[in-house]
Amino acid sequence: MRPFKPHGFPAIASLVPKLILPQIPDPQMIKTGFDLQTYYSNHLLQSLINNGDLFEARKLFDGMPLKNTFTANRMISGYAKFGELDEARKLFVLTTERTKVTWTIMIGAFSQLGCSKEAFELFNEMLRSGERADHVALAALLGACNDPHASRLVNQIHVHVAKSGFGSTLLVCNTLVDSYSKCGLIDVARCLFDEMPERDTVTYNALLMGYSKEGFHGEAMELFMEMRNLELKPSQFTFSGVLTAGTGLGDLRFGQQVHSLIIKSDFDWNVFVNNSLLDFYWKCGCVSEATKLFNEMAERDNVSYNVMVSGYAWDGRTREFVELFWEMQSLGFDRKQFPFASMLSIAGALPALQMGKQIHAHVIALDLVIDDLVGNALIDMYAKCGELETAGMIFRSRTDRNTVSWTAMISGFIQNGLHEEALTLFCEMRRAGAIPDRATFSSILRASACLALLELGKQLHSYIIQCGFMSSVFCGSAMLDLYAKCGCLADTVLLFNEMPERNIVSWNTMIAAYAQNGQGNNAIHLFNQMLKQCIEPDSVSFLNILSACSHAGLMDEGLEYFECMSTTYMIEPKKEHYTCVIDILGRVGQFDKLEALIDAMPFEPDQIIWSSILNSCRIHKKQELANQAAEKLFTTEIKDAAPYVILSNIYSRTGRWEDAAKIKKMMRDRGVKKEPAYSWVEIKGKTYTFSANDELNTEIKVKLEELDKEMKKAGYKPDTQCALHNVDEETKAESLKYHSERLAIVFALINTPRGTPIRVMKNLRACDDCHNGIKVISKIVGREITVRDSSRFHHFKDGFCSCGDFW
Repeated sequence: MRPFKPHGFPAIASLVPKLILPQIPDPQMIKTGFDLQTYYSNHLLQSLINNGDLFEARKLFDGMPLKNTFTANRMISGYAKFGELDEARKLFVLTTERTKVTWTIMIGAFSQLGCSKEAFELFNEMLRSGERADHVALAALLGACNDPHASRLVNQIHVHVAKSGFGSTLLVCNTLVDSYSKCGLIDVARCLFDEMPERDTVTYNALLMGYSKEGFHGEAMELFMEMRNLELKPSQFTFSGVLTAGTGLGDLRFGQQVHSLIIKSDFDWNVFVNNSLLDFYWKCGCVSEATKLFNEMAERDNVSYNVMVSGYAWDGRTREFVELFWEMQSLGFDRKQFPFASMLSIAGALPALQMGKQIHAHVIALDLVIDDLVGNALIDMYAKCGELETAGMIFRSRTDRNTVSWTAMISGFIQNGLHEEALTLFCEMRRAGAIPDRATFSSILRASACLALLELGKQLHSYIIQCGFMSSVFCGSAMLDLYAKCGCLADTVLLFNEMPERNIVSWNTMIAAYAQNGQGNNAIHLFNQMLKQCIEPDSVSFLNILSACSHAGLMDEGLEYFECMSTTYMIEPKKEHYTCVIDILGRVGQFDKLEALIDAMPFEPDQIIWSSILNSCRIHKKQELANQAAEKLFTTEIKDAAPYVILSNIYSRTGRWEDAAKIKKMMRDRGVKKEPAYSWVEIKGKTYTFSANDELNTEIKVKLEELDKEMKKAGYKPDTQCALHNVDEETKAESLKYHSERLAIVFALINTPRGTPIRVMKNLRACDDCHNGIKVISKIVGREITVRDSSRFHHFKDGFCSCGDFW
């Protein structure tokens, strides 16, 4: 019997001669109604799709006289598999007979591309058509919910899962845990995990990866150990997640133990796992181990090379970086898959503008500027290199700006000290409908902290809670920094104690808060508490504790911490640590020890160190050493006005007006300008700025005079040595009344309710007279007055200052 051959359609037998009818019909044969032509066509269609030949597959599909839903599903699935979503959608619309599988294929296609909105709309359309979603469709839909923007969608799907009776289905529950984790709702993911009647390796992997991503590295490790105790077999994703946790904790020994387990579990051949190991070793600074592993890998892909190239570039190994980069090109890897984004990030972090521009040229040649990852990395690189105009041009040229684009530009403004511009851009971002993520909040909180905008900070705090990001250790640490820099130490302590997870950044921020507020003993107590919780201090931890000792005059404790840095914790002190110790010794007048330390330093003192010495000479009136420090400073073309001003003030205080005038002339000749002093206060969400030259309204003048009379009655005497002008004593005393911080305090007294605290910020160091004057004011008005100057916080209350007059 000859096979049926319709007119114009090729004989299937001639196309697949070896394909014979099975003795026992398979399910696909049954679905065709035992139509051999359709059965063989479906097989050939699948073969063409598997080979990526979509054009020939579509020709065959269009020419088939008889099609069933299985045929249409295969063709739609083929388009989706190769990213041809428009074609898949068109064919889906033309398909009149749709099954659950048809709908699930399309939902899954949108999910894989991260199109959560489109996937959700399609899911609702499916329900409206009368088709009931099964567990596979629900899992496919949840696959689209992989970032914080989709958190509400996950909640809605979870409700539908419960109503549909799939609340205990392992596949759906695993996908829910994964989606909650990827949306940053790690607490919800954990609750669901704990309630699941059944768990497998996939369940643990989903939560473990979520913990690692959110910075809960300790919890990730605990979960991994629980898996081991339950004898659940680890997968490549298990190892990737736990290595990320090891990287986050900087625990090299733990990572090496995981490496041994990888070998024992026969995963050392797996390129995905080996790439995670490479990344771990690089981020732990183990260059030789990473290189050895790379050379021994049986299989390498473009990710392997990308990790190595980025690592060599970051470590400054130019020769190895260039050689490996050329090797990548010679091996025929797709140049569009090269680590351009990582390399741009490195160029920005160094910063190395020329390197960044060269990479930019490669990106333009490959037409990768429109690539989302590369485009955002370009914005970030130029911003970090100080090229804000170029960064802004790239940012504005992007029509598809996403959260990362906005955050990169906002961070660029902040890194370049343009905090108000960052806040303006954040408002524009919100108007554009872009949803901020943890990185955005961390950046904008930093801007608010630098400007000490407490009211805005509180609004952001509420917004972060609404978005579900308060469990994020990154947002929590940024909030700590905000409250600390606004002088709200009690709120900072409360927030720190309530944090569900703390990392080294959280501890460092809290220690720094105590340091800035002159609470050296509390800083030491917290540092010791951190050690008891087995959290290893880093270089920043020691910098903060040394700063705390400096502000509190704790010389012995400071020297002890400086010593144990290298002897106990094997941390090599950097120039900043030496600067802190020099400041400690200078503040307490131990100039012999100070000079001995300078002689023992492994490097020459820089401008910052000599400026610190000069400031100590001002405090203790060490004229000779001040001259030596000034001579060292002025031999270099420094543009910072502070050293000139300090020396000029030293001369002015001792009546050496001609020498003071010479210093001021030197400043003019060198083009060095003193930054004008100004103070600001925030009232009802608005910021008011004051300087000594302001035109004052009558109300402020009257209040200023009233306060001056009350201060003198309370025993205040102006310290005219702080008025550094060659004029009579009366004029000097009069000028002190109009210092910017006093004007800000008077304005706040007029415009805020009685008894409420006052917070004033100043860009420069407060003078001794203002310090003494504000102590008196705090007692007269019965208010707590907080002043943050360029050095630290001063909390004035009942005639006393928190610094104990040591500052």
